[in-house]
Amino acid sequence: MKRGPKEIEDSSRRISRRAMLLGTAQLGMIGILGARMASMQVEQADTFRMLAEENRINIGLIPPARGLIYDSEGVVLADNEQHYTITMTREGAGDVDEVLARLDRIIALDPEVLEKARKELKELSPFVPVTIARRISWEDVARVTVNAPALPGVVAELGRSRTYPQGLDMAHVVGYVGPVSDFDLSRIEDQDPLLQIPRFQIGKTMVENNLEHALRGSAGTKRVEVNAAGRVMRELDRVEGIPGADVQLTVDARLQNYIQARLDGESAAAVVIDVTNGDIKGIGSAPTFDPNVFVQGISVALWDELNEREIDAKLHRRPLAAKTVQGTYPPGSTFKMVTALAALEDGAIEAEDTVRCVGHTDVFDVRFHCWRRAGHGNMNLNESLKQSCDVYYYDIAQRVGIDKIAAMGRKLGLGERHDLPMSAIRSGIMPDKEWKREARGEDWRVGDTVNASIGQGYVQTSPLQLAVMTARIATGRAVKPRLVRSIDGVEQPSGAGESLGLNENNLRRVRRAMYDVSNHSRGTAYRTRIQEEQFRMAGKTGTSQVRRITQAERDAGVTRNADLPWNRRDHALFVSFAPADNPKYAVAVVVEHGGGGSTAAAPIARDVMLQALYEGTPPLSAYPSASRGQIAEQQRRLADLIRDIQPGRGTQDT
Repeated sequence: MKRGPKEIEDSSRRISRRAMLLGTAQLGMIGILGARMASMQVEQADTFRMLAEENRINIGLIPPARGLIYDSEGVVLADNEQHYTITMTREGAGDVDEVLARLDRIIALDPEVLEKARKELKELSPFVPVTIARRISWEDVARVTVNAPALPGVVAELGRSRTYPQGLDMAHVVGYVGPVSDFDLSRIEDQDPLLQIPRFQIGKTMVENNLEHALRGSAGTKRVEVNAAGRVMRELDRVEGIPGADVQLTVDARLQNYIQARLDGESAAAVVIDVTNGDIKGIGSAPTFDPNVFVQGISVALWDELNEREIDAKLHRRPLAAKTVQGTYPPGSTFKMVTALAALEDGAIEAEDTVRCVGHTDVFDVRFHCWRRAGHGNMNLNESLKQSCDVYYYDIAQRVGIDKIAAMGRKLGLGERHDLPMSAIRSGIMPDKEWKREARGEDWRVGDTVNASIGQGYVQTSPLQLAVMTARIATGRAVKPRLVRSIDGVEQPSGAGESLGLNENNLRRVRRAMYDVSNHSRGTAYRTRIQEEQFRMAGKTGTSQVRRITQAERDAGVTRNADLPWNRRDHALFVSFAPADNPKYAVAVVVEHGGGGSTAAAPIARDVMLQALYEGTPPLSAYPSASRGQIAEQQRRLADLIRDIQPGRGTQDT
């Protein structure tokens, strides 16, 4: 039916309105889409670019170079050795077992390491590289590279590993590194991502452990392009990490090497301190071990061997223990200077006051014996130290009391945990009345004071503490031991110390008596004196009992140390400083179960002191004429044991 003009006009009007509404809606949608596209392309461009990059780029950590450790003269004590390493990622390998089987046919793999790698490949993220082989040869690297198409996910890399050029000599000082263990992660508070890298090495003991944060450095990063299967296509960029700080110690490698050679065959410790600044120049413990065997993780068999090492009469002499700081011993007669200074400072005695020694002292119903059964007769301060009379100290200790003796011991550095970057440093015991109440739940007895007066009973000291005590007596200052000279070139605080506030006259009297111990014909260390006038030594012998001698044994005759089992013999001790008139070094030596201090410890201390003073092998004229033939033979024997110290990469002097 034919529509009229009006109907046509109305229809056109309706169509135009609908078209306008539809067009407006379309324009609105286009505007919204345009705005969204603009937002995505302009405002959110960086976000989407990053998402796109992460789809094809992996970011990995680059372990930094660990800081080096030097001795006082710039000799390298802990170095980084470059070597080739084979790693694998599970994501890149695909069939891990098949790839490992191919790799094993190309280069010989250690079964134990391979088994550990299989476990890590299953447990760790598929993108984390796992070490399959370390320290491989260049020929093996070439074989892996040539066969790369058949070894997806396998990469040969240049890595670094810790090495200790001085070996056994510095084991108890520098310590060692090892792979991060679950135990390490459980006790380390910082969450450095480096610690998550498989077999990343951290300090386990001594300086390596205590200065871990300074030595470790900061990680670098690398970006690598991977394909859809996760296989590395190319490295895009690399930012190297910040190397760890270099550390310079106060120890002299040459002197340390001599100490270890001189202690060879003993279970012993020796410490040398520069009394002018507290620098530890030598700190040796024997027997020792090679720290290099710990770097990649020690085997169970070798660990058991080191913990169960047997010498002579099947006796364990603890090669892993740093006896210098971890061993504590009754100081014996080396403690007598403490008792003497306490009595002098208190005014309980004058230097010329005498005590008659008849070979024993009775305290109530207990008899305390002097080492000389017949007694020494009348003893003053000088004679009592020179001849090491026990009865003199039994008497004056009862006058001054244990609390003042203990206070003097602590003033001289005993009973204190000295702050050094070494492991398991022990504070020893400087007992007093309060200590016994708290530790033993008992009251202090007069007999305890008598025992303590000669360094027996509850008194326990380390070789380091005895060296500090001697340095403080020699100088009258609160010398503090220092093992680290500088970190990254920054000098560490000196250990010279302030004045102890002791009466100089009292110190002078004690020093003179110590001089006579070594240089008077009746002194207990006269046979091991230093002959050269300019280097004369002041010292004190010590012998500490590790067993109780019964009255029946005394009546029948005390059994000689040589006739006792090794672990029941007395400890031998000697402390000294030299030159006596202008002290430079203090030395302390402890020989476990060595017998007498004058025969076992004093000769070692004298030889070490001379080596330090002469900065090398001393002339025979420095020794008493009667012993020069023996010393010449000893020097020839030690020459075979002393390491040829090579210069380092450069001095670290500040």
